Amino acid sequence: MFDIDLMSRTPIYEQLYRRVTQLILKGVLKEQDKLPSVRSLAGDLGVNPNTVAKAYALLERDGIIYSLAGRGSFVAKPDALMAQELILGDFDNAVRHALDTGIQEETLCDRVHDISKEMQNKKGDATT
Repeated sequence: MFDIDLMSRTPIYEQLYRRVTQLILKGVLKEQDKLPSVRSLAGDLGVNPNTVAKAYALLERDGIIYSLAGRGSFVAKPDALMAQELILGDFDNAVRHALDTGIQEETLCDRVHDISKEMQNKKGDATT
């Protein structure tokens, strides 16, 4: 569930931060769900506990999780605006990267339009 890519250039704590937020946004992790302990998750992932602790600290700072002394870390009440900002932040970074690598703005706009149409078609198929 908390998969990370050890070969990625993205720091592990950032990957873990993103993965937890993705799981919350997808509804896999729900409000009040208990997260694995720092030591347990670090052991499962094969990373330093300080790395997991850093991710948890950032998640707590941003109000995504909260901690109770002696009890662990839990998923906080989702904030729709915060979720939107997280998603759009990732989108913004992807667009910047695409533009930096030479992909044209028109190509990106066409792609967004195509994905939107695809999603609308899927929603239409689900209701029939």
